[in-house]
Amino acid sequence: MVNRYNTIIVGAGQAGLAMGYYLRDMTNSFLLIESHARVGDSWRFRYDSLRLFTPRSHSALPGMSLPGDQNGYPTKDEVADYLEEYAKKFNLPVKLNTKITKVSKEGDNFHIITNSGEEFLTKNLIIATGPFQKPSIPDFSDKIPNDIFQIHSAHYKNPSQLKEGTTLVVGGGNSGMQIAAELSSTRGVYLSLGKKPKFLPYQVLNKSIFWWFSVLGISKLTVDSKPGQFLKKNDPIIGKEIIPLVKEGKVKMLPRTTGITEHKIKFENGNEIQPKNIIWATGFKPDYDWLDISNIFDEKGNPIHERGVTKEPGLFFIGLSWQYRRGSALLLGVGEDAKYLAGKLQTN
Repeated sequence: MVNRYNTIIVGAGQAGLAMGYYLRDMTNSFLLIESHARVGDSWRFRYDSLRLFTPRSHSALPGMSLPGDQNGYPTKDEVADYLEEYAKKFNLPVKLNTKITKVSKEGDNFHIITNSGEEFLTKNLIIATGPFQKPSIPDFSDKIPNDIFQIHSAHYKNPSQLKEGTTLVVGGGNSGMQIAAELSSTRGVYLSLGKKPKFLPYQVLNKSIFWWFSVLGISKLTVDSKPGQFLKKNDPIIGKEIIPLVKEGKVKMLPRTTGITEHKIKFENGNEIQPKNIIWATGFKPDYDWLDISNIFDEKGNPIHERGVTKEPGLFFIGLSWQYRRGSALLLGVGEDAKYLAGKLQTN
């Protein structure tokens, strides 16, 4: 039997749930399909020490605040539980433990097949799988000897996973910085960056930096504006914990990692080191192999869209980095994108 819905959302993370919030008032015929066993698991499985760089006041979805000190910074488990409660509070229909294996277009509908063999037809398909899909690791990692332990930040939990000894963290985003800072208390740490980072504090004059972003209009910068394009290329690191650790020599900075020679990792400036561990905080790449729809991706596999709307009628994306504004992939900004897309759905 084929199950029919007006709208199906792929993914029940923050983007999918925000979308579901706005669909409640439009139709009863919608479903969120989630591959994990619980809502919020995509946060629960991240590294143990993870804290958001947005305060609770700027970490909530539409219609429900995040409990606790609004000036404090929530842990990843707080966010996971919040998302689970959000789905319950608004009675959002989520089908868990279900992975979509193929989507194709049949007439005016999308035909969905899942790992359990279930089939669905829907007029609107909203992809809410987010920017963190397939870990991106350099090709030369295959040549690194087995006695050097390697792990991507997506699978890193805590220092107990690592061997004793020097650790190289490759990648200068917020995750790489946080992991390097955590490890520096128990071992020597090298941090390899592709470019010099720019740092912003969590607070200025006792106000969250995101409060200032709002007051100064930075939060409203769009991806197609010149200031927005500049910010996208020069996105700062929120938090300065790493700076004193570098000054004290607990974290040693290195330029871009370029390859390996024998047992030593090489860097852009010609330096070489022989670490016991490597953590690849090198980001993610898109993985839409299950989506059998042509002409909607660019040469790098990223969706071609305008504010989440594709050229394929009925096909939408939400939760992408810089989908429209800086906050599009964050809890504080995804609700605005969801409200916009809700007005673009086919309802006939």
